[in-house]
Amino acid sequence: MNAKKYAAEAIGTFWLTFAGCGSAVIAAGFPNVGIGLLGVSLAFGLTVVTMAYAIGHISGCHLNPAVTVGLAAGGRFPGGQVVPYIVAQVVGAIVAAGLLYVIARGAPGFDLAGGFASNGYAEHSPGKYNLVSAFLMEVVMTMMFLFIIMGSTHGKAPAGFAPLAIGLGLALIHLVSIPVTNTSVNPARSTGPALFVGGWALQQLWLFWVAPLLGGILGGVIYRWLSDEPQGVVSGTQPAE
Repeated sequence: MNAKKYAAEAIGTFWLTFAGCGSAVIAAGFPNVGIGLLGVSLAFGLTVVTMAYAIGHISGCHLNPAVTVGLAAGGRFPGGQVVPYIVAQVVGAIVAAGLLYVIARGAPGFDLAGGFASNGYAEHSPGKYNLVSAFLMEVVMTMMFLFIIMGSTHGKAPAGFAPLAIGLGLALIHLVSIPVTNTSVNPARSTGPALFVGGWALQQLWLFWVAPLLGGILGGVIYRWLSDEPQGVVSGTQPAE
């Protein structure tokens, strides 16, 4: 049933946003034992690995509008399910951000002005990178993420290792791009925190939809051109059976 696929996408994106952004909001700067940039990067990667094994066989485990659009562009996903998948992903991310906000505000000194793991550029970039740098980073990183996803889930790829490749790929993406944009490559993940921060986060949110979607389409189209696609592969991290 499609309803179960949409529910799986909402739950999976909830987990990615709650645990990934939660690692940044709650654990990254914790005194003496903070996990830092490396820890946050691994946390995002681990959310994908765990959910890929948990729901990959149900929905394909996209967890990301850019992945859904990129897979459709690459011929791996039916166009008629793109919008419902994206809606489910955004809902999951918003619920996750809401719960994270309720938990995080229980600590003394919590302040949304700290960013709440939102993505940004210029003065809201961790490294103060400008709009052009942020846009290029998000396009390239999302393009390569789709490249990794499509390659590791190809019918000729080693079976069973796709979740690891995809999760490690996302961790690597964060290691490189957190200083530039705080790493999006995922419009749903960006939307959840931005709704609670408001102001600048909402004003800059457009970039974290446009750039990842463009990158996802480029990745899907390029990989489709590069590689002969086996018949029957329809979605995400799991080939159709």
